[in-house]
Amino acid sequence: MAVNLNPTPAADGRRRLGTSMSEINVTPLVDVMLVLLIIFMVTAPMMQSGIGINLPQAETESAPAEEGLTLTVTADGYIHIGESVININLLERRLKEYFYNRTKKIVFIRADRNLNYGQLVQILDIIKKSEIEIVGLVTEPLEKPPAKKRTD
Repeated sequence: MAVNLNPTPAADGRRRLGTSMSEINVTPLVDVMLVLLIIFMVTAPMMQSGIGINLPQAETESAPAEEGLTLTVTADGYIHIGESVININLLERRLKEYFYNRTKKIVFIRADRNLNYGQLVQILDIIKKSEIEIVGLVTEPLEKPPAKKRTD
């Protein structure tokens, strides 16, 4: 009895090598990557949601430095440190905890232009009681009207 050890012999008697698995099919990879790209493009703008405030405008631009703490105060008087809302009665304690054992004590205030002036003064008073050395107010640059074209 003869046993055939070559299950798929070629017509000329040589053993055929399988070439069907030697190349990678990139179509499913491209499909998955395009779906991920679309998901990223749709969700990225949603993740950039911040605290909506209208900063006052000034001719001189002022932006917070990296080394200070930024307080954001909305028009309705809510105080935000980062993404968390802070009660005004706990603000002094939170500022003292944040600046404990720090050499530079700098606070930047991003206050809405429609914020009550009395509330801003109250917040500035609390910052002063917390022994903060430097307080800065963040503004937007003043929008300049476009230059007129000269016709000579």
